[in-house]
This record gives sequence, C-alpha cells and structure tokens, in this order.
Amino acid sequence: MRSPIPLLVPLLFALAPAAYAALDSAAADPRIKDLLTELGKAQRIDQVELSPDGHRLAWVRRHDGHNAIELADAAGKNVHEVALGNDCDGSALAWSPSSAELAFIADCKGKGDAAAHDKNLSVLNVDTAGAAPRKLAALNGYAHALEWSSDGKRLAFLYVEGSNRRASATAAAAPSLGEIGVDGVVSQRIATVAEQGGAIEQVSPESLHVYEYSWSPDGRRFAYTAAPPPGDNNWWVSNLYTQETRAGIEPIVVVTPSDVSGSTLGLQMAVPRFSPDGSRIAFIGGLMSDQGATGGDIYSVATDAHAKPINLTAGTHVTPVWLSWTGADQLLVSQISNGQSQVASYAVSTDAAKLTHTYFNLPASITSGDLAMSLSLSRDGKQLAFVQSDYAHAPEVHAGALSDRAPQAVTAVNVALKPSWGKAESVEWNNEGFHVQGWLLYPANYDPSKSYPMIVTVHGGPSSAVTPRWPGVGFGGVPFSALGYFVFMPNPRGSYGQGEAYTQANRKDFGYGDLRDVLAGVDAIEKKLPVDDKRLGLTGWSYGGFMTMFSVTQTQRFHAAVAGAGISNWQSYYGQNLIDQWMIPFFGASVYDNPQVYAKSSAINFIKQVKTPTLIVVGERDAECPAPQSFEFWHALRAQHVPTSLVVYEGEGHGFVKPEHQRDVLQRSLNWFGKYLPAN
Repeated sequence: MRSPIPLLVPLLFALAPAAYAALDSAAADPRIKDLLTELGKAQRIDQVELSPDGHRLAWVRRHDGHNAIELADAAGKNVHEVALGNDCDGSALAWSPSSAELAFIADCKGKGDAAAHDKNLSVLNVDTAGAAPRKLAALNGYAHALEWSSDGKRLAFLYVEGSNRRASATAAAAPSLGEIGVDGVVSQRIATVAEQGGAIEQVSPESLHVYEYSWSPDGRRFAYTAAPPPGDNNWWVSNLYTQETRAGIEPIVVVTPSDVSGSTLGLQMAVPRFSPDGSRIAFIGGLMSDQGATGGDIYSVATDAHAKPINLTAGTHVTPVWLSWTGADQLLVSQISNGQSQVASYAVSTDAAKLTHTYFNLPASITSGDLAMSLSLSRDGKQLAFVQSDYAHAPEVHAGALSDRAPQAVTAVNVALKPSWGKAESVEWNNEGFHVQGWLLYPANYDPSKSYPMIVTVHGGPSSAVTPRWPGVGFGGVPFSALGYFVFMPNPRGSYGQGEAYTQANRKDFGYGDLRDVLAGVDAIEKKLPVDDKRLGLTGWSYGGFMTMFSVTQTQRFHAAVAGAGISNWQSYYGQNLIDQWMIPFFGASVYDNPQVYAKSSAINFIKQVKTPTLIVVGERDAECPAPQSFEFWHALRAQHVPTSLVVYEGEGHGFVKPEHQRDVLQRSLNWFGKYLPAN
C-alpha cells in the first residue's frame, strides 16, 4: 500500500526545523571542504563491456557532466569517445555476437526544455572508422539491460513505457495521488527490436513486472524473474518464468518460492541463466534485502513448469553473488568470501556444484555494471573485464586473461588520486559461535602513541556486505578517517560472506545478535589499538540507520550517532513503506499476525534509555525507509531532551542523487561527530 508521506510531511515540516538548508560554510571545519573537493575529483566508470572475441573494450565514463561512451582495444589502448552529440548521455552497452557492433541507449536533453529527453536505442558499427551511430528505435520511457540474441538478429531490453523513473525501490517514490495501488502503476517488460531497426515488440505480459532476464542459447526463449506490479514492492515475491521470445505467448512458471519446501521457501531469486544446452537454469537464491544486492546459494532447476529447484551449494561458507555458464557443466562465479571479492569456478552435477578452482581474492569491489559483482566475459570465457576500486585506489577498468592473478588496470582516469585517509585492514573475531569479519580504517597520519576516537559504520541491508571501495561524495564512513578517526565497518550476522546460514542468522532478531557481534568487534579492536572507548560514534544508512536508532536504546557505549534513512518503529513502518513484501521472510509473519516480533526490535519502545546525541537525515520521498520514521525518532528524542537534529532532503529517495544534497549530508555528519567526538 502506498505511503501517506505526501500528506504527513507538510504537517510535520511545520513542527520540524527547515527541511533542507545548506550549511553555513563558515561553521564547517575547513578540512571538510578540502576533503569534499578531493572526493569530487573521482570520475565514475559505470559500466565496462568486453567484446565476445576479446579484442575490444567499451565503457561508460562520467565526465564533464555527461556519461560518455569510450572504445579501446582489449589492452585499454587507442581510446576514443563515441560521438553522441551535445547534452547526450550513453548507457546500457551491449556488444553484438560478431563483436562488430556496439548497441547502447542515448539519452539527449530536448532543445529548450531541460526536462524533455529524446531517448534512442542505437547501434555503432565499430569496424567503420568514424561512423555515426545508427538509430534502431525511439524510446518512450526508461530502458536498460540490453542483450543480443545469439544469432545477432534481435536486441532485448527491459522497458518501462511512458515512464522516465528508474524502476527501483531506492529511487524517489512517485507522488501518492489518485487511487492508491491502481493509478500510476506501470510494468517493466522485456522488449525486443530487430537488428536492422523497426517497431519495438513488448514480449512479456503487461501483468508482470520483470526484474532480470536472459536469452536461451538458441535465442528462442527468455528466462526471467517477475511479479505482478507494482514493481518497487513485489521483487521479494517474484517467480522464475520461461517464455518464448514472441509477444502473446503465455509464460511458464518454473519456480514459485512460496510453494517450495525447504530452504528456498519464501526466499528471493536473481541472475537466472540458461545452461548451454538450454535444459536447466542456474540462479542465485537466498535471503536478500534489495534487488541488485544479490547473494545466496547457487540453485539449478529444470525448465519444466513448477520444477523443483536444487540447492547446489548448501552449507558453503561463502556467498555467491553472480554466475555465468562457461561450459556444459561449468560455472564461473563471483562471490563474497570473508569481506573480499572472489572469482572461482564450479563443476556442476545434477545435485551439487563443487568449487574446483579459486582464481583470485581481492580486497576490493568489482562489477561490470548493471548487477552486483558481474563480470564481462569473452565468448570462450578466457578473458574478463570489470571496474575495480578499493580504499587505496579509485575506480579503473581492469581487463585481461582469466588466471590466478587478477587482471591489471587498463585505464588511468583516476590514477592521480591518492587517499587522504589512513590504511585499511581486515579484522576478524569470533562471537557466539560465529566467525565475524569487518574492515578497519586507521586515522590519517596515525601515531600509535596517541589515543583516537572511533566511528562504527553499519552497512545497509541487512543482507549485504562491506567490501573495500573508493568513496564518493555523499554519506559514508571512509571520510571520517581523513579527519583523525578510526573507522570500523563490520559485517555482523545477517551479512554476506560467510554462507547463507550466517546471512539468515538475524531473522526475527534484528538489532540483538548483530549488535552483539558489532560490540564484540569493538572490544577486539580496543584490545589491540589505542581507541578511546569514551569517544565511540555510531552511524549507518537504511538498515544501518535502523541499527543506529536501535543501538543507542540498548547501550550507552556510543557518545554520538548519525542515523541515515533509518527505521524507528517496525510496527508503524509496516503500513507506511512501499515495500512491505520484504518483511515477512525476515520477521516470519506480518505485523498483523505477530506484532510482538516487530515490537521487540522497535527503537521507539526503548526510547527512554537514549542519552546519545543523534543527527537524523532522510529523503523526503524515500519509499524504503519513509520520512515519518525519522520524524518519529526525532520527536521522541526531543521529548527526552536528548540533543538531536533532523534534516529532510527535498525530492530525494532512499539513495540521494542531487550533488548538493550528497555533499551536505556528509558535511553535516562530519560536523556532528566533530562536535560530540572531537579528534585530537
């Protein structure tokens, strides 16, 4: 059900401080301005694609205010930009099977109207030097995830006709107007267009919102995950389908998680991929918090209607995230292992997938673009490409042979950037039978003879994990290190990286076992390093925002906190948010069937125990963690005379997109900790 945010927020604004006003720069620590400037210098690389023959690379780089498409050879040499025209952005790269053509979407602002856009699906013939892109189709709506059929005769993509809004629960919610749940509901569908151009054919039915898809090897079927609209909410209850690649054909339901017994009951599915002979589909299945934040076990299922999926990796102590068939019985898998990115191969039999070789582990984050930890592979699977970053290195394209050595960077767009924060190290400890891992950043210019404050940053999810990555401008823990803090980023129970049982260990227990894991990690660090226990801070966004709100009601160890997009009352949240379908797998029942399990993890029920000064920030149109949750916590803290401040950012959803807001929320957080937890 749609949230009543638009009705509540104006009333609450009348009671609250100004929704958003830029900080007075004179009041800010001058180091913060310099730090924000440095963070803003990193150029984004949003996608990289290796051609099937392994000879060429294409990537999308953000610079000069637009997303440019650049081409190069496989070694990153001979780089040149595709001419898209002024005020045009490129996205959704896809090489043709022949490697002779590159398809992409060009989004160009209309003349005289900054809000108008001219979107085209285009193809560039890369064998013709200087050739202009050829338009295949004009698009009237949001499109992404281009894929060619194996014969190169058609292109498929995900399409939300008539809507420019990205189909995601993290995007800013549309206004809740009209008949809620009826008016304004749209579907994301699989659409195709011929290689020579022409009319767009929407293949999947309008009654289903498609989240991910793939072609069958013979190009005659799609495998996809989908659910009835609204798409923002129902990913958590999506089914796995197959369908012929023609409109009007009824899809076949392959897997309905709610009907399956065992560990797949009520869980989520992602990354569906046909086997080379088309007889079965491999996918990632597990307890997942958000589409795109994939993790779980590897499953295999026959393509028959209502087939029984088989867990191929039950009991593993890593978290597979992405996969691709590289042979009849072989999978290449990228996975999280103990806080690191790992690439490995699995031999697949009827009922198991056995890890046969680990190619490399990286204390870094990797992805080729659209999906978490995705890799771009050559047709023979012997070469790969991805974008990589860590705490010491800003994003670059890495490409080369698949071997026991991770491929080296082939771009140098950010090579001049150096971290202004301290060194990073992995920390590990045991607690209550669990092996727990996290990342620790030392203060810049660390002196072991001094004592330092420490800020604990809890990640969102909870089904997610901290892997090292270069920070952008916006909310995050890394910049605190540059100002003289230890920064501790734990992966407590509920996280990825230790196997599915570990990910599911906080079901019906939000804020309890995971908080004990965090505090045990703090204790372990304090035994080794000069951390001042009287200067501990806590922060987080989304689930981390909840953990911040809840933790300060359970312990007095933290002396300042910043709660971003948090949840203070799970009982009221159930009826306010736009994504209630995610909650039953975690809580075991709806709030109407078991209110007690929601109440026990609600910070608002323990509010009289809070003493910690807490800054609260949230987006006005957040669909995942609605603004009223932040208002409720802020109001309660004021009633308890606890120092607090609430800032609501106009027009923002769960993930902030406006640069001025991204900078402001980080600057406020830095100032807050500077006030209540001053570094030396």
